[in-house]
Amino acid sequence: MLLVALVLGLVMSFLPAPYAIEQPGPVYDTLGTQEQDGEDVPLISIDGAETYPTAGTLDMLTVSVRGTREQRPSWAEIFSAWFDTSKAVVPIDLIYPPTVSTEQRNEQNAALMVDSQTEAIAAALGQLGIDYTREVTVAGVTEDGAAAGVLGTGDVIESVNGVPVDDIEELKAELAANGTESPATLVVRSADDPETGEPSDDARSVEVTPRLAPGSTDPVIGIGVSYGYEFPFDVVIQLDDVGGPSAGMMFALGIIDKLTPGELNGGENIAGTGTIDDAGTVGPIGGIRQKLFGARDAGADWFLAPATNCGEVVGHVPDGIRVFAVATLDEAMTAVETIADGGDTSALPTCEAVLAGS
Repeated sequence: MLLVALVLGLVMSFLPAPYAIEQPGPVYDTLGTQEQDGEDVPLISIDGAETYPTAGTLDMLTVSVRGTREQRPSWAEIFSAWFDTSKAVVPIDLIYPPTVSTEQRNEQNAALMVDSQTEAIAAALGQLGIDYTREVTVAGVTEDGAAAGVLGTGDVIESVNGVPVDDIEELKAELAANGTESPATLVVRSADDPETGEPSDDARSVEVTPRLAPGSTDPVIGIGVSYGYEFPFDVVIQLDDVGGPSAGMMFALGIIDKLTPGELNGGENIAGTGTIDDAGTVGPIGGIRQKLFGARDAGADWFLAPATNCGEVVGHVPDGIRVFAVATLDEAMTAVETIADGGDTSALPTCEAVLAGS
């Protein structure tokens, strides 16, 4: 019986398990280069503005997933990962939902990465007081929605009932104020001239009567919206085969370092993670424990973590790295500058302090 049990256990250990393994992934220095088509190119390049030399590192972290729905890890690999503090075992359905194909998931992550890069540029320029243009654009039109046949993807919404809107919340507020009993007058323009492909300055006035969203009391016109930006110079972020929005904060810090004299990090090796919006708000990310180990293994001495992830940080920080909690780009800047100046880092917010409410 013991022999049978051992044989069964051995066989089971090599059978695929309904789990995937999250582990530390590649680390990228936003101040450095990466290989692309056999050539080293700057991860962040800026054209049209003066830039300055940098030193040290501002590392962004990634999480690597071992296993797919088609090729799942064996039970032996799962058992091994359970006893490795740098790894996490998660149900395969959480990583690869049954209703979403691997291709769709990759496309979604790629889109999130592009959005995070644009928001990072906006946040960095806003932090430096550099003006840029932000517009509310139509990302999609519901086939049977109120705006079908009136608005199109790429249209820029300039105003509603004579009130200028450059914020999505402003758009929602004006549609709510209009209600569903009468049409709202929108001034819009096409993002690009259909003949030249260049940005269009020709605005038109259209009328759309909002409807109540299903199961809601909010008047809507059946469109998806996003932000479009026009920056005073070109910032290009080149990073292949990495998706998701979690590098936003580190992109923003890297851009700021390149646009300002001196070394923002004082030549120190600093890593971090966190989403960012154009207002500079740092948001939560996934896989922070794996990213902590990735940062440590890459030689970082300091780590900037979203304050909203602190519950996953406390008690899981590897030896040799210090973690500070940040909720905004301004707080991240303060932490980096304090480290660079050799200042009193004990005064910087930590995750322990955040969880304690101080």
